[in-house]
Amino acid sequence: MEENMEEGQNSKGCFECCVKCLGVLPYASLFATILLYAGVALFCGCGHEALSGTVTILQNYFEVVRAPMETLDVLTMIDILKYVIYGVAAAFFVYGILLMVEGFFTTGAIRDLYGDFKITACGRCVSAWFIMLTYIFFLAWLGVTAFTSLPVFMYFNIWTICQNTTVVEGANLCLDLRQFGMVTIGEERKVCTGSEKFFKMCESNELDMTFHLFVCALAGAGAAVIAMVHYLMVLSANWAYVKDACRMQKYEDIKSKEEQELHDIHSTRSKERLNAYT
Repeated sequence: MEENMEEGQNSKGCFECCVKCLGVLPYASLFATILLYAGVALFCGCGHEALSGTVTILQNYFEVVRAPMETLDVLTMIDILKYVIYGVAAAFFVYGILLMVEGFFTTGAIRDLYGDFKITACGRCVSAWFIMLTYIFFLAWLGVTAFTSLPVFMYFNIWTICQNTTVVEGANLCLDLRQFGMVTIGEERKVCTGSEKFFKMCESNELDMTFHLFVCALAGAGAAVIAMVHYLMVLSANWAYVKDACRMQKYEDIKSKEEQELHDIHSTRSKERLNAYT
């Protein structure tokens, strides 16, 4: 009988612990963090593979060769973009963790456990700093989304021409890299419809795969933008809560001080009356 009672108490304790853990979770920050990680992972993974596919297409079908080390060509810029992608993935992994920690300390249950850190001057400064930094990252991701739409547009035009080869048959259309600024004006790197390289490029898996990878990277950048907007809403709400909590704390301090003064006055008068009576 006692064992059954102990088991019931243990199960009740575990249930209360689970409910308490669920109560301290900052669900808004958690949702924004998941969306941010998904968007960044999609952008970085698909973008990296799409850039590798672009290098393959440029070398195999447009005969683009790597320039000497001191010259900045399109292949070198693609390598730089890959390193930038590595940095973006690492930076936003850390930033998502920081925003989650900030959300935890704003949660009421955590504040009750660890004190009113958020309503101190340091806590308000941290919240304001996160709002400013998140807004800057929001503008940066808007720029990244716009920049990612350029290769999507370029590959869409190429992919459309390949899908309609029967329509353009007889027309002399050429894909010239000079039009996209990938090579200098003096270099002629183009593939024209009707040529063997054009048909090989259209039939290859690299073109179709690279195009769809860039589309996925664009979707990932858009998801990161939405995550930044969500973070801004969460941080703004937290900031409003911090200001209200700070005002309420000052009000409670003043009220407590006045009550203490009134209590001291009543105590003094009671002693005076007692002394006068005796």
